[in-house]
Amino acid sequence: MYKNLVDLFKENERKGAVGAFNVHCFEMLPSMIKGAEELNVPVILQTSLGTAEYIGFEPLIAAVKALAETSSVSVALHMDHCKDIEALKKAINCGYSSVMYDGSSLPLEENIKNTKEVVEYAHAHGVSVEGEVGSIGGAEEGVVVAKDAAMYTRPEDALRFASETGVDALAVSIGTTHGQYKSKAKINYELLAELKVKLGDTGLVLHGGTGVSDEDMRRCVREGMKKINVGTELNKSYIEVVSRTFTAEDVTPLTSLRKLLGPANDRIKEIVKEKASLFKL
Repeated sequence: MYKNLVDLFKENERKGAVGAFNVHCFEMLPSMIKGAEELNVPVILQTSLGTAEYIGFEPLIAAVKALAETSSVSVALHMDHCKDIEALKKAINCGYSSVMYDGSSLPLEENIKNTKEVVEYAHAHGVSVEGEVGSIGGAEEGVVVAKDAAMYTRPEDALRFASETGVDALAVSIGTTHGQYKSKAKINYELLAELKVKLGDTGLVLHGGTGVSDEDMRRCVREGMKKINVGTELNKSYIEVVSRTFTAEDVTPLTSLRKLLGPANDRIKEIVKEKASLFKL
């Protein structure tokens, strides 16, 4: 079934966090859903604006909806880290079930104003909205924030933001970094606990999931994270596997392309299963 974040959070209540996996190319889609099906967990497929424009909004959404309709698990399609309100409205109009407006680099007042506009438009169309308060450092597709510009989410800012905008989910900065995979994040659990208490039903979102140790990941889920993003590891692994298969000695001009992409797609499915297993309570 094709659903939004609110639906998935309700469905997964007291079962853990829902995994959100970055789609970097069309070929990843079926493998991601197969991985979720094998674990029988809901899944969020998310794209940057760049990926949506590369694949095309209409074919991307049509494919995800078709896969979701025949899947045994619930599937959401989420536009991640978008700063362009008009692009988000296009995503909503075309059929995304969830979007994120990222105004984290703006003054809080402006972030609230812009996010509220997106929420009002999205909710009128049955689409969920994620916002962000604080600044998560690092670099990932669609996201470039200098590490020294990163800042923890202030609980009082998060509470005001959530109450004034009506967002369904909120990305918070508690020590993770986009694009981090060589070293592990140091999570501020005291801050996470305070945010959980103050924000109540607003779904907390952890960005930069690739750089979080398995132990920390399980603890973040136990302590209230509802959505966990995984992006860098998927992109990095896909490129590594494709690089090996495309340069193998037995590759010829007559080799079927699907045979070369197959191993990379299989690796995507395994990563989804590995990560989603950590998100279960």
